[in-house]
Amino acid sequence: MKRTKISDLSSVIGTTVKVAGFVHALRDQGKIAFLRLRDNSGSVQIVTGTWKKEVFESLKSVTIESVLEVEGLLKESKQVPEGFEIDADKITILSLASAQLPIPVAIEKGSEDVDITNRFDWRWLDLRLNDKHKIFKVWTALESGMRKYFLSNGFTQLYSPNMMSTASEGGAEFFEVKYFDRKAFLAQSPQFYKQMAMASGMEKIFMVGPVFRAEESFTTRHMTEFTGWDVEISYIDSHHDVMDMEEALLVAAFTEAKLVMPELEIPTTPFPRWTFKDVKARLAKAGIASEKAHDMSPEEERELAKIVKEETGSDFIFVIDYPPVGRAFYHMRHEDDQTLTKGFDLLYKGLEITTGAQREHRIEILEKQALEKGVDLESIKDYLNFFRYGCPPHGGIGMGPGRLVMKIMGLDSVKEATYLPRDVKRLRP
Repeated sequence: MKRTKISDLSSVIGTTVKVAGFVHALRDQGKIAFLRLRDNSGSVQIVTGTWKKEVFESLKSVTIESVLEVEGLLKESKQVPEGFEIDADKITILSLASAQLPIPVAIEKGSEDVDITNRFDWRWLDLRLNDKHKIFKVWTALESGMRKYFLSNGFTQLYSPNMMSTASEGGAEFFEVKYFDRKAFLAQSPQFYKQMAMASGMEKIFMVGPVFRAEESFTTRHMTEFTGWDVEISYIDSHHDVMDMEEALLVAAFTEAKLVMPELEIPTTPFPRWTFKDVKARLAKAGIASEKAHDMSPEEERELAKIVKEETGSDFIFVIDYPPVGRAFYHMRHEDDQTLTKGFDLLYKGLEITTGAQREHRIEILEKQALEKGVDLESIKDYLNFFRYGCPPHGGIGMGPGRLVMKIMGLDSVKEATYLPRDVKRLRP
């Protein structure tokens, strides 16, 4: 007999069915026993008793979270929320769980107080409940919508290497690894390779892959390894073309995600675009102190979200025209004001989810800006060579989808939106 998913049972009431899943709850009342079986589509009540002695006795050794296969008559029952239950004819134990669980899996009093670090130690148990599965269904749908946008707009997917001969973003936030007789670095970003694709004439590309940052950060928004969505496009007039593209991309992604999360609000475009200078002035007026003259603190981002929501109704905001301090050397600067870059951040519900910019494609200016940032030109010679033989004007974004999912799902940490998070202290499981 073919297994039936629990979510499909309502259409076959009155027939004999076979289901399989984890034991979510078990009650033995002497002559009758009830158990709730859970698969990744829902749960159903199973009933048996002394009228089927062999089946009833087979439950004596069953523990919570054991995996069972059950065959029996699916019949109506007004005593359970679903309106039906299975009268078991046969119960097969596929896998017996140890009696003492290291963390509670079923929602029960006190289970919400289990330390998140302990939950991550037993991540496969932590992820068993369907509300946790929804996190990754939403992530999958977002990426599906993203890919639909790319494929319908002429983008090519590329896969860049994760080991590089030089740190891609400079600074000290890189992991050094032994590479035969020399050093290599785990990629902080596929940025250089995205731009190489523009110099190759590909015009529109996207990448999905791991990003590594050796940041000793212990916040709810940072990890040492995360998945990045990266996009680059050619023949743009300014960074506003890149922002237009990202808006359309996010609308497509949210539209797909709404299929698995109906309550999700599809964003209205265009998103507000406020200059960094204007944002700082608004925050100062709101009494929020500025920690850095060239960047925003988490508190400033959260307060900005409130201001934007109140003034425009949007959960998104582009903060544009950052000063060169704190921005990458390859961010193009305004022709009429060299104190501003054509760079931007996109915030969603008070959290930065994207950094983007129009890139500098003119080799002589790129070298000048690199030197101003203290970058050794010899260390990035391969990158600089991308621009020596002609390269169209271009720009792009790097997005952290984990942060996006975190805010969509209302999670407390980006680590909860990550299948197996990696941070300063965590390298297992």
